[in-house]
Amino acid sequence: MKKDIHPKKYRPVVFKDMSNGYTFLSRSTTETKETIVFDGDGQEYPLVKLEISNTSHPFYTGKNVLVDTAGRIDKFKRRYEKKAK
Repeated sequence: MKKDIHPKKYRPVVFKDMSNGYTFLSRSTTETKETIVFDGDGQEYPLVKLEISNTSHPFYTGKNVLVDTAGRIDKFKRRYEKKAK
């Protein structure tokens, strides 16, 4: 294995599923400017917003529901519609 390829600045971060509001605490190196008070312990942590997590993903929920929170499908169609012309 190569030495010194993994980040060393892991910190506690709250991840929030924006489709259903589910939050969980984990460790990450991602940078973010937003913070949130975590319900589990009442402390303030950096916040990372997720579009989908295991609580809203069709594979884990067993429901075949398409979650399109930011109009991603429309953005995709518009982007590639321009290239096709």
